[in-house]
Amino acid sequence: MNKFINLLLLFFGFPTMLFTIIVGFDLPLTFLNTSGAQMEYRFEVFLSLGLILLVINLRRGVRRWMGMRLVNQVSKFKWNSTMSKERVKRVNVYNMLEALVMISFGLGLYSVTPEAWMPLVAMIFGAVDSIFFAIYGSSKNKFRYGLTSKALILADRDVIVIYFNGLRKVSQQQQSIYFDFIKDLQLSFPIDCVKEEEQELFFKTLKETLNPDKVYFSKKLAN
Repeated sequence: MNKFINLLLLFFGFPTMLFTIIVGFDLPLTFLNTSGAQMEYRFEVFLSLGLILLVINLRRGVRRWMGMRLVNQVSKFKWNSTMSKERVKRVNVYNMLEALVMISFGLGLYSVTPEAWMPLVAMIFGAVDSIFFAIYGSSKNKFRYGLTSKALILADRDVIVIYFNGLRKVSQQQQSIYFDFIKDLQLSFPIDCVKEEEQELFFKTLKETLNPDKVYFSKKLAN
C-alpha cells in the first residue's frame, strides 16, 4: 500500500513541479499566447494540485493509524507480538527518509515561486505525520503484527492484511512468506518482522490456524 501511495505522489508531483517551473521562471507558452507568470487560474491550479497531494498523504496517514489501532487490540488475536528490533530500525529509517524527501520537495517548489504554498503545506503535513508516526510507534511499541482465525495483519509504515479465504499454499523464500490463493493471486509477508526467537512458535501457530486439508505448506515450513 505504501508503495502505491508513493507512486501516486510521484504521479501528481511531476505535473506540480512542471507547473511550478513554468510559473516561477515565467516560461513562454506560445500556444496560449501568454507566459507562466501571466497565466490565468494559477491560484486555482496550485490549490487543486496541493489538495490532491494533501488527500493522498491524508489517506496514507489514516490507513497507518487505523492499522496501528487495530493490531494493538491484542485480546482479539490468537497471536500478537511486537516487531523485531531490526524491522523497527528499518521502518524508522525509511520514514525519516520519506519525510526528508517530502520536505525537500515542498520547499523546493516554494523556493521557485511562493504561489506553490499549497503543495508545500501538503508535503509538510505528510512529513510531520511520518515523523510523528515513527517516533510514537517505536517508542510505545505500537508496531505489531497479529494472527486471527481469518487473517494475518501487520501494521508499521505499511499495513498488510492477508485474509485466509481462498488460500491454497504457504511457502517461504528468503525473507518472505508467500501466500498463494485461487485465481493466481499471491501475497507476501516479511519474515524479518518476527523476532528470531519467536519464529518457530509463530509458524506453528500459523499452521494450526489453517486447514491442512485445504492449504499446502512447503517442506521448509512444514518441518
